[in-house]
Amino acid sequence: MVTPESIQLDIAQNMATAHLTVTGDGQHFEAVVVSEAFAGKSRIQRQQLVYKTLGDRMKGEIHALSMKTYTPEEWSLV
Repeated sequence: MVTPESIQLDIAQNMATAHLTVTGDGQHFEAVVVSEAFAGKSRIQRQQLVYKTLGDRMKGEIHALSMKTYTPEEWSLV
């Protein structure tokens, strides 16, 4: 079973983050990811960076992942 913790671990191991939380019920998940890597990137490019950290898990294991992505500067305004 996929857990929020396992998703968070994959993201954290493959991307430098200033803040990261993942919540979910085993089927649907929501992530808040804050990373300097998002600077100058569109929303779609940011999501693609996060999907890349999860690799093949997005093709079968993880059925639904919504996310909010911020640069550290944007996050300081939230």
